[in-house]
Amino acid sequence: MTRTALRMVLATCIALTAACSADSSDTFTFTADLPPEFAYKAIAIYVPADGETCTVPGGKNTQVPYNLHWRTEYEPDSKIALHRTVSGCPLVVRKVRIEISSAYGKDWGDISSDNASVLIRSELEDHFIERFDSAGVSTFYGQCQWRFRTVGLNRRIVKLLMCKDTDAQGNLERYQPSAAYTLDQLPGKTVKMQIKLAAEELPAIGDTWVKVPNGWKRCMGEGFEDQDAYCFGNHKDFSGFQMPDGQKCTIYPGCKE
Repeated sequence: MTRTALRMVLATCIALTAACSADSSDTFTFTADLPPEFAYKAIAIYVPADGETCTVPGGKNTQVPYNLHWRTEYEPDSKIALHRTVSGCPLVVRKVRIEISSAYGKDWGDISSDNASVLIRSELEDHFIERFDSAGVSTFYGQCQWRFRTVGLNRRIVKLLMCKDTDAQGNLERYQPSAAYTLDQLPGKTVKMQIKLAAEELPAIGDTWVKVPNGWKRCMGEGFEDQDAYCFGNHKDFSGFQMPDGQKCTIYPGCKE
């Protein structure tokens, strides 16, 4: 290799290294540890940086999506820029809005989602700030649970996903999963959302199913035309229902008694 070629290779390596360094110094990685068949999509939301008086016309390009097509293309790691400039206006990331999703059937509409978030501020009170471990990873936790109900004259099962914040030991909190950081904590770091799935599913609406030793039975109500079909103390008259895959069943989740 000639001396000129060597210089060009070295210059390229130095440039690439500097570019990678600059990239990591103004980004952080969001990732998620989710139950099987779960995914997330996220939107990073940007606002004018502190002290800036500029605006972005119509707010165009101030939101950056990740995993919008999670059912066909999914990447668990999302590299999120801390700063962007749009229409000449310097912006800073203020929030990552997260949607935790899963499919419970094969029809395209057989999905449900619930929300989580990462908040980013210039300053926060100390007790709100999450911490990072020696590897530069900060983890926040949550639990999702399926809630089931029936719809339509055939009483087809649909399921709703409900997600709550937990501590590291799995104790449920009151709100949706979330974490908060200051902007200067995040360069080059990783924020991980770790979600567990509750072992038991529950009815989405109270007083519509009766718990029996091997599952749940659907109260009949006034007939199949009665979409609410509350039990109202009648724990003897039950109806069949249809699973998302079309099975005709009398008990949930096992289908047959």
